[in-house]
Amino acid sequence: MTYEEVLSRLFSERDEGYREFHKKLLKNENIEVIGVRMPVLRRLARAWKGETERFLTFPDEYYEVTFLKFSLYALLPFDRFCEGLSEMVGLLDNWATVDGFHAPCIAKHKEEFLPYIRAFSRDGREFVERYALVSLLHDYVEEKYLPEIFAALEEADGSRYYTGMGAAWLMAEVLIKCYASGLTYLKEGRLLPFVHNMAIRKACESFRLTKEQKEELRSFKKATNGGKIPEKG
Repeated sequence: MTYEEVLSRLFSERDEGYREFHKKLLKNENIEVIGVRMPVLRRLARAWKGETERFLTFPDEYYEVTFLKFSLYALLPFDRFCEGLSEMVGLLDNWATVDGFHAPCIAKHKEEFLPYIRAFSRDGREFVERYALVSLLHDYVEEKYLPEIFAALEEADGSRYYTGMGAAWLMAEVLIKCYASGLTYLKEGRLLPFVHNMAIRKACESFRLTKEQKEELRSFKKATNGGKIPEKG
């Protein structure tokens, strides 16, 4: 399979209306979007599962090609996945690719993968830090790993929008799955107001918390005192 063949297939699946919608969501004018819907991309990733090494040679001219590259890379065995991971995360430049980059192999190698998360959570690049937070959300939200999660929440720069939203999403999941421990940490006030309040908001949107828990959480919202909300992108 050649790069030209991949582009031909992707352009045959193009939805112009979706292209405009998704490009606005990405908030990155430097990203070229063909306009292929997510179910189609996931179907193509399954069909091209054996083409990982070839895809890694393709240029990152289009969002969809890069997304497929990450989708296929995520299916590699753990050792091979980690081998080129630092280079891969360096390509991350939007929230959608980050959030879709979930490697099933991590679930069986949680302890071995923690050093990567620790390094990425203080990397300094917005989407690399978001990747660390989203990785914790996917595979580590349980009592055993709460110290790692809380450390990552404080390491990552929550003053930037996409890192802050990733931190809020992770903290909300902690509140949902480990309510008592999560609430104790939240009450310590270690998170930035934006992250703190957004975590409460997202947790309260879940059907997995009771009405009483949601009321309790809302009582701990921080006054922002006119504090600036991080800007997107």
